[in-house]
Amino acid sequence: MNTSILKISAFSDAHIGGNPAGVLIADQLPADAEMQRMATELGFSESVFAQPQGSAWRVRYFSPENEVPFCGHATIALGAALALRQGDGRFDLILNSARISVEGRQAGDLYSAALQSPPTRSAPAEPALLAAALTLFGLQSDDLDPRLPPGLAHGGADHLVLGLKSRATLAAMNYDLDEGRRLMQAAGLTTILLAYSETPQLFHTRNAFASGGVLEDPATGAATAALAGYLRDLGWPHGGAIDIVQGEDMGARSLLRAEIPAAAGSSIRVCGTARVMS
Repeated sequence: MNTSILKISAFSDAHIGGNPAGVLIADQLPADAEMQRMATELGFSESVFAQPQGSAWRVRYFSPENEVPFCGHATIALGAALALRQGDGRFDLILNSARISVEGRQAGDLYSAALQSPPTRSAPAEPALLAAALTLFGLQSDDLDPRLPPGLAHGGADHLVLGLKSRATLAAMNYDLDEGRRLMQAAGLTTILLAYSETPQLFHTRNAFASGGVLEDPATGAATAALAGYLRDLGWPHGGAIDIVQGEDMGARSLLRAEIPAAAGSSIRVCGTARVMS
């Protein structure tokens, strides 16, 4: 079995930033324990493993600590890897509990990629969960943007969305990793997304991923899809798409775009650039 892992940074700002992912494409997936070992050893927030299954690809995602149901930046990295391997195209993906697709196209020495997320849904956050999250991040209710009520958002994985009034509050995000892990695991959350709206179509976000053993992700496609679905459910004036700047406060500026169709619950298209890392 070929166990050579590609390292690809997804949602990069051209040749800088982005979120690194490990990508393994093989004729047969390794055993679960081996995939977990490889993801843990690599140390990226997620690694993606894919094998051909009919005309599609069977895909699984692992963080350093556990398997996750869906990872957007690793899917973008996989789209670039499949385009590198097979040429430009659209690739159907079979996840543990959903079927999605990703497109990958070479663009000079970079790759452009776009995923179609699983269906989305959202709901208001329970008061007890909100109180615990505010305590975790050292926030007060006055720090929250009343236009973006705290919500649970799903786009292949579950996320808590906290909208903030100021960019400075977002930049100051800090929390205890172990406390965050306990909270996210107890609530069944993959991440907690903190978002600041510069304009109705431009957001700055930070994404706490303690459930996977990672303090913060510099680019998070799954949470972006969930946020876009949440904004649609909210009746937010998104105009059909939002752009997101993430990772800037980590020194890894990343750019994501989410295209939002009108139909409630429908898939979100999340687009970005990917670069193969040396």
